[in-house]
Amino acid sequence: MDPVSHPGPFGENPDDPFAAMAGMLSQFLSTFGGASGGGWDQAKQMAAAIANEGHSQSNVDPVDRISVEQLGRVAELHVSDLMGHPVSGRVTLVSRSQWTAATLDQYRPLFERLAGSIGAAMRLQLDDADPEELAQITELTGQSFGPDPQAFLAGLSQMMGPMMLSMMAGSTIGQLGTRAFGSYQLPIPRSGTDQVMIVGDTISTFGTDWDIPRDDLRLWVCIEQLAQHEILRQPAMHARLLELLSAHADGFTADLSGLEEQLRDLDPMSPEGVEALSDLLGDPEVVLGAMRSPAQEALLPSIDAIVCIAGGYVDWVVDSVAQRLLPDHERISEALRRRRVETDQASRFVERLFGLELTQPKFDLGDAFVATVIERAGAGALAQLWSHPEMLPTAAELSSPGLWLARVGLDQDAELPELGSDVEIPDFPDLGS
Repeated sequence: MDPVSHPGPFGENPDDPFAAMAGMLSQFLSTFGGASGGGWDQAKQMAAAIANEGHSQSNVDPVDRISVEQLGRVAELHVSDLMGHPVSGRVTLVSRSQWTAATLDQYRPLFERLAGSIGAAMRLQLDDADPEELAQITELTGQSFGPDPQAFLAGLSQMMGPMMLSMMAGSTIGQLGTRAFGSYQLPIPRSGTDQVMIVGDTISTFGTDWDIPRDDLRLWVCIEQLAQHEILRQPAMHARLLELLSAHADGFTADLSGLEEQLRDLDPMSPEGVEALSDLLGDPEVVLGAMRSPAQEALLPSIDAIVCIAGGYVDWVVDSVAQRLLPDHERISEALRRRRVETDQASRFVERLFGLELTQPKFDLGDAFVATVIERAGAGALAQLWSHPEMLPTAAELSSPGLWLARVGLDQDAELPELGSDVEIPDFPDLGS
């Protein structure tokens, strides 16, 4: 092929390494975009397409929206009563596409940290590449590095960051969006919003499969999502959990040697190559197989402690409120709690990417901690859990609640106010009137 008449992805003069690098960067960035503008828009398009599983997404029915908002107000009043203070969340019904777009914007700081962490590790490996490795990269790209290989590699590594950010964010949030019932599919705080999203289509499909009345299931989800929102917005909990998740995102290391054979035959400038590369980077075994660093491993017990405590508290709130409002609450709770741990490999990968391990034994640990605190110190003691950062339980205290009770000075004789009030709370609304 004549390189002048048909420039190709590496520019009109492939013998000039700087022109080649510029052409390659231009092609990649025009395809994937950057961390702002078109790249993030593309991530949203990808996420929506994955979440909708190839189907067109209809707009939210206004009648359904009003119905869910009514259920949300009932849930809000009962959760506020149990927790002893007004909750801040406001329930709104959304489509899967709306959920993925809002979630991408909320999680964007974590994704940028993830892309930066992985990109930095990749740059270090490229900087340390020996002649044999450079020859392998040359074979992969089909181009010579010219007189200054390191300059070429520096451009190549910078180019990978925006690409990884767009694909990683779009694919992971899209995967979450196939299952999400509401804002807190994952226990990750959402900053700067009191909107609590409820995904109507996903809830309706689950209710049909399990023969659960639609409004019963919607009310249960409203209770659970509002409780999650209120716990994760508490300043001590919010700040500490985001600090840990951010540190985990910063801690990835990348070993590219295992990708050589799989990447060897890919043409990153062709549509087929882009698709294959996206599939490869979305493979849990490829991306996370050997990437978790010792620093990240050291963070996991602290992340587990906070997430388990929050989960145990939310379960207690949901059980307490649902038994007031839903005659069949035990069956609904069993179905939904089974669902949250019986997830597929792709969803488990997304959890691990953020440093979360949402397994049944860990949920059981959180439930047992909360039950023990209530038994020994009363339900009022639960409010102490996030009253101050130093009151958050440690990993050791999660397994031994007595250690936490002793450390914070709570015991069976502690005089703590009982949760609840004399406020008149409405029962399940009559949505047909």
